[in-house]
Amino acid sequence: MELTPLKDNTDDYYGDTHSSNNPENPLRPDAFDISSEEKIQRIQHHFRAIMETLGLDLTDDSLRGTPKRVAEMMVNELFSGLDPANMPSMSTFENKYKYGEMLVEKNIVVYSTCEHHFLPIVGRAHIAYISAGRVIGLSKMNRIVDYFARRPQVQERMTKQIVHAMQKALGTEDVACVIDAKHLCVNSRGIRDIESSTVTAEYGGRFQQENVKREFLELIGLNTQFGV
Repeated sequence: MELTPLKDNTDDYYGDTHSSNNPENPLRPDAFDISSEEKIQRIQHHFRAIMETLGLDLTDDSLRGTPKRVAEMMVNELFSGLDPANMPSMSTFENKYKYGEMLVEKNIVVYSTCEHHFLPIVGRAHIAYISAGRVIGLSKMNRIVDYFARRPQVQERMTKQIVHAMQKALGTEDVACVIDAKHLCVNSRGIRDIESSTVTAEYGGRFQQENVKREFLELIGLNTQFGV
């Protein structure tokens, strides 16, 4: 796997834009040609070089193990959702209770990473669906959020990915997701606004109807004054 050479002024051209033309995470075709162990070794090597460039003394007891810790964290934890092999099981069950109203799982914790500055995104996801004959275990919704969050992400993309995965598993378009999250690229750098958060939403099927959307938003207790 060859590393892509950097182009001059790329960051200046794109700036702080949060837009993305790709509904999937932009992965190279050879993304999984090397093992996780080799990825850890490579990241460890490059992160050591970053720390040394910053002037840090890696012979210090506190810093000596940092490159390896960061590499293992990136591959095994923060970005483990890049690997399709880690996709959680999405098995569903017959709706034997004949429950026909929306089911809402709210306040699902989101820990992700902004792909523009590699800083944390922290917030809550709220998911709802109306059964078309199948239901899914409650914990599966938490797991699918966690899977798509464990990547360098754009919040808009993550919101859509969660809905599309649920629609595919349940065999229905009637799925909705709202994410309300803080981006540390806004909160801790740049404008350094610690109060603001970003809200994204994706409504499928009947959730596009105003009365159904309103019921969902009322159930999750989200203020809709901004037309979310």
